[in-house]
Amino acid sequence: MAKRHDKVGIKQVIRLEWMEKTLDMLLAGMNPTTVRSELKEYLADKKQSGGSGQRGEKTYVMAIGPLANAWFSPDAALIPLRDAALEIARSNKVKNRLLLHWAMISPAYPFWFNVARQIGRLLNLQEQVTHQQIVGRLKEQYGDRETISRYTRYVIRSFVAWGVLKDSEFKGSYEKANPIIVRDIDLAMLLLEGALQAIPEGKSTMGLLMNTPALFPFQLPVMTGDLVAQRAPRIEVVRYGPDDELLKLIEHK
Repeated sequence: MAKRHDKVGIKQVIRLEWMEKTLDMLLAGMNPTTVRSELKEYLADKKQSGGSGQRGEKTYVMAIGPLANAWFSPDAALIPLRDAALEIARSNKVKNRLLLHWAMISPAYPFWFNVARQIGRLLNLQEQVTHQQIVGRLKEQYGDRETISRYTRYVIRSFVAWGVLKDSEFKGSYEKANPIIVRDIDLAMLLLEGALQAIPEGKSTMGLLMNTPALFPFQLPVMTGDLVAQRAPRIEVVRYGPDDELLKLIEHK
């Protein structure tokens, strides 16, 4: 688990349509080898900006890593979550599959989750956030590495490309987009489980998890510990009192 939580890994902008393509291939029954091969061909002329044109093979092949780790070749600990996400996708009850992608890429790359958390915290205090403010907070966690600023920019630009963050009128400054309202309980549970998987300890109090700034793009429905216990088979609810509940991942051996 430590390796997954310690790495940064997002080395270019990840477009939402690339995630959609990957999910569609899995739903069509393609195996990981075929998906990887198809993505290599698909991404050959797909630019990070969303346009098309010639790209170096090293660059576009690098983009396959996040797609693989999120969807078709995830860490063993994330396979049950991925399978649950696929089941929801097959049910056709989810209109905005961005939620599924967010639930999968956050634990596959906790750096993504942590960038979102710092942005969410800042947006709780002010209407706009700057790249410099976000990086400053992340360096407190990851150390003052040169790569942090660059990789943070890739994640931020991914957020903008996904439509959950907007460029402001000032360069390097961003503002929140309209939140995605989550009404389906199973989707909300998936986001919570993804968040728990993105946290190294794999546990959080119910209140902190429901209000985590890392889920700033979403407006979750009201949920109780009893509901989580009934509907989330991979999450254990530990009660310390009437208003004190801890959610923790159930380890599967």
